[in-house]
Amino acid sequence: MNSTIQKKRQLGASILVFFVLQQAAVRAADWPEYHGPQHNGISAEKDKLDWGTEKPKILWTAPTLKGFSSFSIVGNKAYTEVVRDINGAHREVCVALDANTGKELWFADMTNAKYDGGGDDGTGDNKGGDGPRSTPAISDGLVYVFSSDLQLFCIDAESGKVVWQKDLVKENAGRNIQWQSAASPVIDGDLVFVAGGGPGQTYIAFNKKTGALAWKIGDDLITHSTPTIATILGERQVIFFVQKGLVSLSTKDGKQLWRYPFKYSTSTAITPVVSGDVVYCSAGYGVGSGACKISKEGDDFKATEVLHLTANKKVLNHWSTPVVKDGYLYGMFSFKNYGDGPMKCVELETGKIMWEQKGFGAGNVILVGDQILALADTGELAVITATPTKYTEVCRAKVVGGKCWSTPAIANGRIYVRSTTEAACIDLSGK
Repeated sequence: MNSTIQKKRQLGASILVFFVLQQAAVRAADWPEYHGPQHNGISAEKDKLDWGTEKPKILWTAPTLKGFSSFSIVGNKAYTEVVRDINGAHREVCVALDANTGKELWFADMTNAKYDGGGDDGTGDNKGGDGPRSTPAISDGLVYVFSSDLQLFCIDAESGKVVWQKDLVKENAGRNIQWQSAASPVIDGDLVFVAGGGPGQTYIAFNKKTGALAWKIGDDLITHSTPTIATILGERQVIFFVQKGLVSLSTKDGKQLWRYPFKYSTSTAITPVVSGDVVYCSAGYGVGSGACKISKEGDDFKATEVLHLTANKKVLNHWSTPVVKDGYLYGMFSFKNYGDGPMKCVELETGKIMWEQKGFGAGNVILVGDQILALADTGELAVITATPTKYTEVCRAKVVGGKCWSTPAIANGRIYVRSTTEAACIDLSGK
């Protein structure tokens, strides 16, 4: 064979292999923490979601008793938090399930499960199930869990053994909130971020491997919101939603970059939503929604309000964090309208409601390509086309019983959902 032809064929084969591997990497990705790998509720997977008129293929189900923790998935393990009776006591535990079978691999006992009724609400036939709200975060073989009483645990992902532990109340003069903390830890680079410390240490960053303090700063009171991480105008920042509004800190040293004042009443719970240089926030209890545009002059950042809607405009999120695509928000916009609350598409720039559809309650959404994956609080899972023109439902099915105040997750071609009673893994590869 001519050597030139052989080299061309080898090159062609190498390109083909590279292309196939690249496509596989695009199609399959882990979901390592609450709101996914980019902290924004958006999946890197490209599969079209459509199981037709029949029920999707449920690969496995498993008991997940009590709580509103969502799933995080890395490799062949799926992690969440539940309440379990241990030696006669109700305890918060982190569980690791085999992602292929749903079999429990280990559980890590954390802290007492004591709540004051905040999670017992719901429709008349779908109440109760109060428990952990926080979702584990996974990085480099370690699992990070933030308990309801402000304890941060670092757990070995293989064995379930605690590597290190930080108690913000005892070690950082921590100040909890009514109905206890609901925030999940977030990870960026070598750091894990939480909030809840006392004066001078509201916001804390720990080295994720050793637990050593990286920085602490601030004197704000926390809400039930999980922070987000984003790069805005070239600066990597962690954005917290606290009782005085949005606060952005440099991830590297905790330096405050900007603030956006926002009203607080009783409970704030959604994660801030970042769209380019615009950051959206919202709250129930008569508050409403707002957004600020971030600008920068030299090294100084500034947040300027560009949207303010009072609660009577019907654009507010209780704890259901919307996702953003092409300048439009998609999510559950209602307050305590359990069972029947609507999903809406809202233009971020103006707050205009483009469409709305009842039947989702206090559920949650993520974005997969150009489709919204929506989990209603009734346990129904729906796929909706992410377009502002009209509500277009692709498919819908009841996948779990119990109350779903958790967020769906998608990883490696599978959807993971859970309720206050059970979890289900849905295989997208076919029936």
